[in-house]
Order: sequence, then structure tokens, then C-alpha cells
Amino acid sequence: MSGQLAGKIAVVVGGSGGIGAATCEKLAAAGATVVIGYRSGQDRARALASTLPGQNHSALSVSVTDSASITAFRDAVQDRHGRTDILVNAAGTTTPVPHGDLDSLTDTIIDEVFASNWRGVFATIRAFAPMLRASRPAVIINVSSIAAYKGFGSSVAYCGAKAALDSMTHTLALALAPDVRVLSVSPGMVATGFVPGRTAEQIEKAGSATPLGLTAQPSDVADTIYAAIAHMPLSTGIRIAVDAGRAL
Repeated sequence: MSGQLAGKIAVVVGGSGGIGAATCEKLAAAGATVVIGYRSGQDRARALASTLPGQNHSALSVSVTDSASITAFRDAVQDRHGRTDILVNAAGTTTPVPHGDLDSLTDTIIDEVFASNWRGVFATIRAFAPMLRASRPAVIINVSSIAAYKGFGSSVAYCGAKAALDSMTHTLALALAPDVRVLSVSPGMVATGFVPGRTAEQIEKAGSATPLGLTAQPSDVADTIYAAIAHMPLSTGIRIAVDAGRAL
């Protein structure tokens, strides 16, 4: 793996979170220069950048629900590196609401979930598309979820936003070809603190109930993201599950 991505500039939005941080570590280990995009995890992002193998890694702030922030982030990446070869969209938020509790899924929650998990991803791709096209061949990885097509997840809105994200992946894979590949990597439940209130015991129980009997770790998702970037040059527009068979 060492050196496979040497010379590449990899931008990981949501890079200070569990999956994002593991992805930064994986891509840096493969030789990429990594830009860690963070919203609120400044200390984590800067600490991560300082410990990644290689040189010239950086941590830059960005809010995916604010297009002006995305533009400023893009400009900072261009000023520092002049190019982007890899874009990983790992940012997103959720508010757990039982699927049957329709009244508790308020308009505000719906708008927040779609803004962070769909609109923000699109706005980021829109901003980086010229640099990605210029770096042909380039690749975009959208971190989605099996909630998009299995009907279970933290809320109905989250399921819908991830389904829309997969549709975007399909559509932009056509629109940005042949310069840019676009793929969805779709975890099941992962051992992170992403979902508020979800305990380690609940995550472990869900993992043991999968066909493979395994609990997905952030590194498992990062491994799949790396494989899609480095070892799947003829794949685009598809979703890749990382769920120990939970969606079967």
C-alpha cells in the first residue's frame, strides 16, 4: 500500500470524526497529502494532521451547511496545493427519531438532516468539481449508509437523505465522467459516537447479530474507501456496503 497514492492531494470533509479520521490515516499511509476538513473538531483535526505519516498535511475549517464556508475552504485548498485528486465526503449529522413517531420528526430536524447529508455534499462537490476535473483521473467518495435502502436508521429523514445521496452518486458519476469517478461507501452500524445516545453495548449487540458476527470499525470503512480509490479504476456510480452482511 505504501506509495500507492504518492503525489495525490486528498481532501477529507468531516475528517476529524471517526470514519473521517480513519480515512485520513489510511490515505496518508498510502502516500497522499491530506487536507482534513473539520467543523467543530479543531483540536482533534490539528492533532491528527500532526501525527499523519508524510508531510504537508493540514486541517482547515469548513461547514458543509454554509456554501460560503465551502467556497473559502476550496480556495484555501487551491492556494495551498493547487489541485485536488481525491474528495471524501464524510461529514453529516443526525437526530435519532423512532420511525413510527411521525410527530417528533419535525421540519427543523428534516431540514438539518438533509442540509448536512445531501445539500452539503452536493455543494462541496460543486465547489471542487473544477479542480477534480483538472486532475483527471480523480475520484469522489460519498460516505452513505445501508439505511438508504434497508429502511432502518436513526430516523426516516436520515434514511431519505442517504437514499438521495446514493441517487446523487449515480447521477454525478454520469455527469462528471470520464474525468471523475463517484462512488458511495455505505456502512451499517459502525463503532463510533456518530448517533447521539447510541451505546457501545448496542453497537456490539448489532454487530454480533450480523451474518458475519462482526462489529464494523472506522478502519473497516476506511479500508473500503481506500480500495475504491486505489484498486477499482473501472468502478463508478455504485454503492459498496461495509456492514458484515447486515443488509442481507
